[in-house]
This record gives sequence, C-alpha cells and structure tokens, in this order.
Amino acid sequence: METLIGVLNGFEALAAPLTFLAAVIGFLIGTFFAAVPGLTSALAIALLLPLTYSLDVVVALVMCGAIFMAGMYAGSITATTINIPGAPANMMTCIEGYALMKKGLGARALGHAALGSMVGGVIGSLLLMFIAPLAVRVALLIRTPGKFSLILFALIVIVIAQRKSFAKGTVATGLGIMIATIGIDVMEPVARFTFGFEILVQGIDMMPLIIGTFAISELLIQAEQTRQPVVIVGDGALIRRRDFIPTFAEIRDIGPFTYLKGSIIGFLIGVLPGAGGSMAAFVSYAEAMRSSKRPEQYGDGSIEGIAAAESANNSMCGGAFVPMLTFGIPGDPTTAIVLGVLIINGLQPGPMLFANQFDLISPMFASLFVSALVFIPLTLFTLGPYFIKIVTINKAVLYSGIAVVAVVGGYVATFSIFQMSLTLVFGVIAYFLRKQNYPTVSMLLGFILGPDLELYFRRGLSLEDGNPMVFLTSPDSLVFLVLTVVFFYFFVIRQPKTQTPLTAKTGT
Repeated sequence: METLIGVLNGFEALAAPLTFLAAVIGFLIGTFFAAVPGLTSALAIALLLPLTYSLDVVVALVMCGAIFMAGMYAGSITATTINIPGAPANMMTCIEGYALMKKGLGARALGHAALGSMVGGVIGSLLLMFIAPLAVRVALLIRTPGKFSLILFALIVIVIAQRKSFAKGTVATGLGIMIATIGIDVMEPVARFTFGFEILVQGIDMMPLIIGTFAISELLIQAEQTRQPVVIVGDGALIRRRDFIPTFAEIRDIGPFTYLKGSIIGFLIGVLPGAGGSMAAFVSYAEAMRSSKRPEQYGDGSIEGIAAAESANNSMCGGAFVPMLTFGIPGDPTTAIVLGVLIINGLQPGPMLFANQFDLISPMFASLFVSALVFIPLTLFTLGPYFIKIVTINKAVLYSGIAVVAVVGGYVATFSIFQMSLTLVFGVIAYFLRKQNYPTVSMLLGFILGPDLELYFRRGLSLEDGNPMVFLTSPDSLVFLVLTVVFFYFFVIRQPKTQTPLTAKTGT
C-alpha cells in the first residue's frame, strides 16, 4: 500500500506544470539525440549533467527518465529509414525495418516499432514501480561481506557482457578502478597515488570522466569519419500520418504474447548489470523467431521481429534502474550517468533512498511510464513524416556545438580548470580505447563501483581481524560468490557458440 501511495504521489508531482514541461523537453531531446546517427541518449544525459546543479533534483531526474525512454525508442528511426541503428539496441530493428523501408513500408515499420516500444516501456516501468521496493527489502538483508561479493559479481558480469573480448573488458574495468583510487583513501584521511602532485589529492571527479568518455571521444570518432552523402528513401511529406498507425489485424497477427514475452525478457536482462538494451533486443528477437509461425519472414521485413526487439529494449529501461537504485550498481551506460545525477544531488542509492526520499525518485518512475504510454505514440503521429529529415542536419555545426557544451560543462561541474582539462584528457584516452575496441563503458562502471568494492572488502576483513574467510562463511556473500563462479564457468570457460538469428536461419 505504501508503494502504491508513493507511486501515485510521483504521478501527482509529474503533473506539476514545470515538471511535466521538463519531461516533454527531455523526451524531445532524447528523440533528437537518438535519431541523429552518432548521438545517443547517454550522451544527451552526459551533457545535461552539469545543468543538474541549477535544476531541482526532481526536475533533473524526470528529464533523465524521459530522455532514456525516448532514446531507446528513437534509435529505431534511423535504423528503419537509413539502415543505421541509433543505438546497438536497435540493431534487430535495423534488419527488419530497413527491409520494409525498401519495400515502401517505412511508415508501417516505424508504427510497429513505436507500438512495441510503448508496450515494453509501459510494462517495464510498471514492473520497476512495484519490484524495486521489494528489492530494497532484499537489500536490507545483505551485510558488509555480501555487499563486497555483490559488487564483485556485478563487475564480473559487466566484463562477461563484453562477449567478443573478455580480456579487453577486464583491462577497461581495471583501468576504471585504478583511476578511482587516486586521491584520499576510502577509509583513512591519507592521500594516495598522487605522484607528488598536490592537485590530485582532491581525486578525479566523476563529471570529467563521464563527459570525456561519452562526449569528447564520440566527437573525435565522428571527426575522422568520411562524410557520406545522406540517401533519403522516399519523401516524408508524402507519407500520411495514418500510415504510421498499425492495424488491428496486424497486432492480432503478432499476438499479445509476443509483446508480453519481449517485455519480460527485456526487464529481466535489464536487471543484470552491464547487459543493456542490445542483449535484451537480441534475446527477445531470437526467442520470437524460434517460436514464430512464420520464421521465414525474419530478415525480410518481419513486423513480429520489430515488435519483439522494441518491446524488449524499452522494457529494459525499467529493469536497468532496479540494481542502480537498490544497490548503486548501474544496469547500463545510461543508468550509470543517472547514478551520477543522484550522487551530485546528494542522493545515495540503497534502502534508505526508498525509505526516506522515495518522493524524489517516484516522479522519475512516472516519467518513464508517461513517456512510453503518451509521448511515444504522440510524437510518432505528430512528427513521423518529418523524422526522415533529421539525418540531413549539418554535422559540422551540430558537433561543434556539442563540443562547446561538453567543455563548458566540464568546467561548470567543479569550476576547476584542472578538472575541465581532465575532461579533454579522458576524452582522448577513451578515443584510443574505442579505436582498439576496449569497452569504455566498463571503464566508467569500474570507476563508479571500484571505491565501494574496496570499502566493503576492507570493512569485511576488519570484521574478522583480517581473515578473508569471512566472505565464505557469510551466507549472503557466499550466494553471490557462487553466482559469480557459475556465470564465469558458463559464459567464459565453456564459451558457448552463439549465432545470430539470421545466420542460424540461413546456415551461413
């Protein structure tokens, strides 16, 4: 009952004019960033981060929720129109949507992507509202040794999620942990790893790392890309708005179970740290193809495949918030940056956040729900014919503006020239890491989780006078250590062979 009252209060807070306006602006920003090739919702929130100092925390979190939901949905726009997924989570939509686009059915593909996103977003946000408070009760049972093992499990899963390069994922995560150790010791007032530079005593702020990793490195990547002429398929002005509305016969043909199954898969995968929308969409798409009555249509413009993928990646948005809010462990890159918003505003994820400050985060839950149920179909119906024209924006002007915002944001965050310089330094480091296919997201998550990993490890040792067996004798710790071993065995040692749905079908 208390959870229901808190959720209703969140919707009431969202109804305030200023807060609702923030949700609308956030959704439009997220849609724009996701629909422009090379930009992402994570980048949008990273650029928004410095503004949170001057925004009310509820307004900032509402904008983040709307950006997140919009970014996951709007990536399907370029995936369908020009065969460039706005995010890795839209790769499956790219396969089916562009095939429909070439047949002159682009509006139909966008309509089903929006419907799948709407259903998945609504289910995911509802599950978040009622499961997250229950997860808090579980969190209260986890003591210090268990917290260390939980964070260790999360870091291992994050590394395992980089299936193509386990070694590079490990290196990137370790680098993030190393950067986090610079400055004052987590348990004693002693400076460490300053290399004789007094300015490093203050440590490395989260803001320069986030903006450098997501904004500056992206600009450097985009700057070296050969400018390709944008090919527009069809004329957006000739498309009628009603063409975007899926017919009842098509929805019935897909089946409500496809949407429900995709949404549940997406939510559960979102709860796993580091899994993200791409894994959610892939698993849901593969399962839909496996159980489909028409698997031969997959790869040639299957609206069922679009529905499965998009319902999963938008439902993942709700799932990714569960570990972040209850344990402080981000579920994906975007929630990692939202965690920065919470910390900047003095909010510490965990049981006490729900017990004492649920009124501050419940409007964000409402923002996810309203963005999915109202903003997605409304935006598609209103702007659908013009979405295709977003890709014609002058990239030189766009990226120059983003560069200015990123650098100024690095300064405004701390009013420190040194920290602003670190924004550029980390941007260059992230650029070279990305060039060599090192996952920079793992570096960021290592930076965020590293201090807590060390803190709970040292506190756990202090409980038993330095005896490490405390991590094996504590039941909650043992559970997470066993899970770590199980995940490592099945996904690293055994290294199961995986096929994409298309190669599985064609045998190539």
